[in-house]
Amino acid sequence: MIVGTGSFIGGVARFLTSRVVHNLSITSGSFPFATFIVNITGCFLIGLFYGLAERGHIMNEEWRIFLTVGLCGGFTTFSAFSGENVSFLKESNFLLFLTYTGLSVFTGIAATYLGNLTTRLI
Repeated sequence: MIVGTGSFIGGVARFLTSRVVHNLSITSGSFPFATFIVNITGCFLIGLFYGLAERGHIMNEEWRIFLTVGLCGGFTTFSAFSGENVSFLKESNFLLFLTYTGLSVFTGIAATYLGNLTTRLI
């Protein structure tokens, strides 16, 4: 129930965030900004939540599972990321494939680290 509830909230948040990004016309061109923004935000949040959990007394195990596995798992979308990359490959758009994959992976790891580092500064 904990994971399911978090996943539900994360999935709704992902949908709403993607709508906002599309409505702001950030999605001009072929680059999938909505998925990119959602995934990088989710990476930052999971880093933040794990950092808070590491502090021991800030959240219990149930909250950690709810926020990381549930909320962040429901919010981020590896399947959309993979599907968009397969589309780029089918279109022979190798530059966009490499750019999107590289930016997503490296920025995602950096965002997770920064989220975790943020908890040390609190």
